Amino acid sequence: MKRQLPAELIYQIAALVLALIIVHLLYITVVRPNAQAILDLRAEQSAAGQPVQEEQSIYVMLKDFEQESCFVLMLWAMAIMAYKGRNALRERRLLAEDIIKVTDGMSILPEDAREHTRPIQALPEEDRERLLPRALLSALQRFAATRNVQDVSVAVKAVCDTESDRLDSELAMVRYIAWAIPSIGFIGTVRGISQALGQAYKAVEGDIAGVTANLGVAFNSTFIALVISIIIMFLMHQLQLLQERLVLDVQTHCDQRLLRHMQVRGP
Repeated sequence: MKRQLPAELIYQIAALVLALIIVHLLYITVVRPNAQAILDLRAEQSAAGQPVQEEQSIYVMLKDFEQESCFVLMLWAMAIMAYKGRNALRERRLLAEDIIKVTDGMSILPEDAREHTRPIQALPEEDRERLLPRALLSALQRFAATRNVQDVSVAVKAVCDTESDRLDSELAMVRYIAWAIPSIGFIGTVRGISQALGQAYKAVEGDIAGVTANLGVAFNSTFIALVISIIIMFLMHQLQLLQERLVLDVQTHCDQRLLRHMQVRGP
């Protein structure tokens, strides 16, 4: 696990930088130029006394810095969850492999435990660090030391519980992003309302263009942020479901493929 932490940290930093570059490029080349063109057209129509185009434009809704920040955080959270989801799927592939060669009707005695640990220790280092090999190795070592199947079951459960707690704690950054996105949207709301109030004197004089534009900033930022937050929360719960099922399946695998074959000779 020690070697994975720096790699994951580098991945997260690179994902954040890449998300910043991609989103900002899209904004300066597509979103803001199109939004400005639409706003200029509306201003010209209003100045000429023509009917102003009333259709809501997605470019106008997305043009502000709060929405840009929300999209950056969305891509970053998705990249983090993709990394963790890929690891969970790799862990799950080991469940289909017959790491310990135990057939139906075969018994494992405490004296045989050391022999069954050799296939696990022969795995590549990356695979040995995964949950299933660690749980199996802990079970066999405990069985050899205590000669008690109940202790083995407790050892497997302890490994799985520790892994479940670790996976849950590693989602802290994603939870923070899911909280930060609507908060940024509310910042846009406060900014838009404060600017609208700053131009209230113009509305009294009959010019409501500034007030309506700033109110649009307020409501658009909140709307986009809440939509993105819903997407992030859905993906995060799907990832949690995948991880929880993995831990439960590993525990079941150990019970069915190892523990039920363990026997202790009578005195």
